[in-house]
Amino acid sequence: MNQSGFGRTVFCRYCGAEIPADAVVCTACGRQVRALRRERPQIIINNADLGAYGRMKNKWVALLLCLFLGGFGAHKFYEGKIGMGILYLFTCGLFGIGWLVDTIRILFKPNPYFV
Repeated sequence: MNQSGFGRTVFCRYCGAEIPADAVVCTACGRQVRALRRERPQIIINNADLGAYGRMKNKWVALLLCLFLGGFGAHKFYEGKIGMGILYLFTCGLFGIGWLVDTIRILFKPNPYFV
C-alpha cells in the first residue's frame, strides 16, 4: 500500500518494510536494497605537447639565450613568457639584475624543465 503518496512502493528484502521503489537504502532497517547507479562522465585529455606541468623546455637552449641575448629577453620569449620578454626588452634585462638572477636560476633547473 502506498501511504506516502510519492509513487510506487516495494518491500525491503531484509526486513519486509514498505519502502519507495526508487530507494537505495531501506528506511526501516537501513540496509542497502539496491545498487547505486553511477554514470561515468566522458573525460577527454589532450596533452600532446604538455609535460607533467606544462610545456617542456631545454635548459641549455634557455641558458645560451639568457647568456647572449638575456638583456633583450630572448630566454623569456623562448619560455613563452611574452610579457616578461617585452619588459626585459625595454629595460635591458631589468637593468641587468633580472638577467643575472635568471642566469643563475636556469643553471639550477633540471633538463628538461617545464614552463
